[in-house]
Amino acid sequence: MDSKLTSIFALFPNKQRDDLIPMLHKIQDEFGFLSEEFIIDVGKYLNISINKIYGVATFYDNFRFGPKGKFHIRLCHGTACHVAGASTILAELEKYLRISAGETDKNGLFSLEVVSCIGACGLAPLIEINDEYYTNLTLDSLKSVLDNYRENHNSIYEEQ
Repeated sequence: MDSKLTSIFALFPNKQRDDLIPMLHKIQDEFGFLSEEFIIDVGKYLNISINKIYGVATFYDNFRFGPKGKFHIRLCHGTACHVAGASTILAELEKYLRISAGETDKNGLFSLEVVSCIGACGLAPLIEINDEYYTNLTLDSLKSVLDNYRENHNSIYEEQ
């Protein structure tokens, strides 16, 4: 078992079910995502079935089961963004990146996450890429933003 994981377990010496969510957060903060191996180890440590852990982790949309891409895209899908066309933006993102929400492309360049609200409702629809915001998006402006990331990082990205 990884020594960092052992250190995280040491923060939860009582081994209670109530420790599950905070423990999963600590693991994700440390490793970037929840791997199958980590979930198995948590199950053994807390004496909770793997199915129950997956059930809890998949219920909350802030847990990831794979690594984020170099450019992590968060699409706001709150009420204002939804009304302003976030669903159309999502469809275009998935088409352009060739991944679905919650996935990372095979090159590890882009990952896509849909979030409930970013808190910039007057600027809808919007995405955040690594803490940089792109607001009042149209399909054309979205394509321009994504093309810019691809063009400026083409040494990393190879066309699929």
